[in-house]
Amino acid sequence: MFQSDHPENLKDLLRNLVNIYSPTGKEQEIMGFLHGYLKSGGLPVRLQKISGSRANLVVIPPDREVSTVLLGHLDTVPAYDLDDFGCHEEDGTIQGLGAADMKGGCAALVEAYLAAWRQEQGRLPMALALVAGEEEDGDGSRRLVKEYHFPWALIGEPTDLRPCIGHYGYFEIQITTSGKRMHASLANPGNSPVEAMLRLLLRISRHIGEKRPDLVYNIRDLSSSRSGFAVPERCDAWLDIHLPPSAPLGEIIMEFEEILDSERRENPEFNGSLNFDNVHSGYELPEKGQFIEALKRVYEDCQLPWEPQAFRSHSDANLLWEAGIKPIILGPGSLEQAHSPDESVPFHQVLLASEMYYNLIVSMCD
Repeated sequence: MFQSDHPENLKDLLRNLVNIYSPTGKEQEIMGFLHGYLKSGGLPVRLQKISGSRANLVVIPPDREVSTVLLGHLDTVPAYDLDDFGCHEEDGTIQGLGAADMKGGCAALVEAYLAAWRQEQGRLPMALALVAGEEEDGDGSRRLVKEYHFPWALIGEPTDLRPCIGHYGYFEIQITTSGKRMHASLANPGNSPVEAMLRLLLRISRHIGEKRPDLVYNIRDLSSSRSGFAVPERCDAWLDIHLPPSAPLGEIIMEFEEILDSERRENPEFNGSLNFDNVHSGYELPEKGQFIEALKRVYEDCQLPWEPQAFRSHSDANLLWEAGIKPIILGPGSLEQAHSPDESVPFHQVLLASEMYYNLIVSMCD
């Protein structure tokens, strides 16, 4: 019954979401659209202010004990091409900025929640939250957990519909090297901040490859101060570090500090520093509890294998976990498509995700 009148509504909603440009910090238009959409469906949706005109959308069923929040983020990374970021459809896939990360998941959550709300006349044990800011510092989720607490969360990030009951940890490193600005003709490896940065990055890379091969690192940015025909006085790099749920976060951070200390001892002219930011531990949930058992039954009913894994990227789940909420990630699309110039999501996965969410909500009503 749920699928028969559902696909075109879901596809239209997803098209509309992808066609609204909503990079982090500019989510107001998409929030306004969905606020009206949920309100027209009879839901008691409220705007939860973050700062300025930015807000989350939150639906809390009245007079019910709410055990779980269904959560999605509506912001995206900036468009690669502002003239061509919108929705295209080809061979059963929805293409466009945010299609996989995670407007496909948000559309599926919204349509499933609306259908379950009508079916159960609003008597749901689950809340719905559509948040801002995930692609940067997670200020939307931080604001959410300041006001509400839920024992469980289901987040519609792209997992190819595989259940993620574990999550990688994450931290960022800002590396700075500095020296004396001088004429380019006087440059040598001993007085160049850029040379010093490259040596340190190679040392870090070798350490990860030899001692911590399970870590995933990315040199996100590497730049020097603008100097013209001169040796720059400063060089900066930002590294993203993702680590498996069981990896010893504190020990790994100490290892990076030891690498910096070794460089200082071996190169007296070296002048550099490390700054650790957005440090979040990973987690791994046990396969027990009413919510996970209900989710297993949904997989069985949909004839999908139950193959739990760990989500490899940083997400709002890290922030929810630190707030005492147990998050599970399950959504349409793949991480490989997220943040890519040709981002897309298979519509059949969006449809199946919405059916799974609906079945889960209704089963929890019992």
